[in-house]
Amino acid sequence: MDDGENRSWAKSLKQVLRKWHPLQVASDVAACVRFFSRLPLPPAGPLDRIDAAPDFSRISYAAPLAGLVISAPAALLTLVLGLTPLPDLVVATLAVALLVAVCGALHEDGLGDVVDGFFGGTTPKRRMEIMKDSRVGAFGALTLAIAILLRVLLLAGLLQALDGWAVVPLVVGEALSRGLMIWQWRSHPSARPGGLGARFGKPDAVQVNAAALICGLALLTCLISVPLLNLALGGLLASAGAYGVGRLAVSKIGGTTGDVLGAAQQIAVICFLIGLQLAPM
Repeated sequence: MDDGENRSWAKSLKQVLRKWHPLQVASDVAACVRFFSRLPLPPAGPLDRIDAAPDFSRISYAAPLAGLVISAPAALLTLVLGLTPLPDLVVATLAVALLVAVCGALHEDGLGDVVDGFFGGTTPKRRMEIMKDSRVGAFGALTLAIAILLRVLLLAGLLQALDGWAVVPLVVGEALSRGLMIWQWRSHPSARPGGLGARFGKPDAVQVNAAALICGLALLTCLISVPLLNLALGGLLASAGAYGVGRLAVSKIGGTTGDVLGAAQQIAVICFLIGLQLAPM
């Protein structure tokens, strides 16, 4: 990292810390949670405006924190069911099902639309049309089935290896994947005029750097249950997966959309869970 990059990180940290008032952070996290999930959060304080559209040029740093909140119900369910004689596979299935329900299948829908559009169309315009179609095609349906199956099996593997400590990488994966989603949003242009950036504000470098810092701190908490090598593999593979989705989107449709970002989140969380288990624990 050169001096310019060091100064950029220092500037980002200073700008975020200036606004690091607990009430402001709570309202920013609550706005992200409402956007990314169906959790009925009450106002998080006097600064929290439920009726206002989220401004991601200002609050996207909170996306990883929102991932922690969104995954909390699934983590709690995993801990409770872990006290019963239920098989790990059943516990993992119910936990993933709850996580999907809490998010309203928002990111899963994006993954299905992206696969249908990217591999069902032959031109950028046609791919975009397919992605906007609410119907699910064969490519999308098969991909979603495989993605859910992988998440269940990978979580079951963590439960078998870590018991109740598996909830730590579960929630960290949801935080990390949303941070990587913000990174891809910032890194690539919008594929549609008047897209996400025009409607909700595009994250700037300060927001991305702050989200990266939060993701890094979240990853460090995994060290209480996961060896460093496994954690490094998980983080690297998740980053590569999200980056790959972004680059594929640029080549297929010229940039990102909401569906592409949802697909990046899904691929990132699956890659993270795979990477954690590439080496013995």
